[in-house]
Formats: sequence, structure tokens, C-alpha cells
Amino acid sequence: MPSAPATAAADDAGIAIADLTEIAAAPDDVSIIEPTTLLELRTTRPLKNYRVRLFDEADRAMVSDDDVEESETGLVYRIQLPQPLKSGFKYTLVVEAQTGTAFTDGLGRDVDEFRQALQIAGEKEKPAPAPKPAGKKKRR
Repeated sequence: MPSAPATAAADDAGIAIADLTEIAAAPDDVSIIEPTTLLELRTTRPLKNYRVRLFDEADRAMVSDDDVEESETGLVYRIQLPQPLKSGFKYTLVVEAQTGTAFTDGLGRDVDEFRQALQIAGEKEKPAPAPKPAGKKKRR
């Protein structure tokens, strides 16, 4: 059974990221993590009008099953992925405004967008070779 997720240092907005492989995250820094299917974001203050998304290297939002626990002391946002993140690839976790240009904390103060780059440990997985198209038979 995996241990409880470890929480990294929070930024000035009170946002921290964790996964089951215990990462040390800092905004504008790349965190190296093991392949995982669960990421957890914690805040030390409640947030309003926010959304959390995980993007792949091509800036496409990843498909995930998300769960959030909100309280007066903050929130715990869990991103459950259908497959582990791919070795050697980079991803970006983003917390941004759901609508408009800003989101706020529980006291109504604007909070800056949060971006965390994640590098998955290991060699970059090579894509599986594409199947060869079926040859056309010539008629004579």
C-alpha cells in the first residue's frame, strides 16, 4: 500500500503539489517525478473561481478523473489519470481562473496563475511503430 502523498513547499499563494513519489516542487522549476497515475495539489487557503489542468508536451489537456476536498483551511485536489505519465516526457500542472482573468483566495485576494513543470524520470518512451497499411492487390 502506497504511503500518504508528501507535500512540497508552498508558493506565495499557498499552493503545493504532491504525488505518491514525493516530489519537491517550486514554481518555475522542473520537478522530476516517477511515472504515476495520481497527482495531488494542496493549498493552505481556500480558492474560488479556479480550475486545475494537467497538460502534456504538446499543450493538450490530459484526460483525468478529478476529485476535490474543499474546507475553510484550503483544498486538496486529486488528479487520477487512466494511465501512468510516460517516462522521459514533460507535463505542466496549471491552476488558473475558471472564468475571467483571475481567481481568488478565501479572503477575496487575487491569486496569480500557478504553473509547475514536471519531468517524468527515465528514458523517453518511443512510440510504437505504426502498422503497415495493407497492400492493395492488383487486378490483371
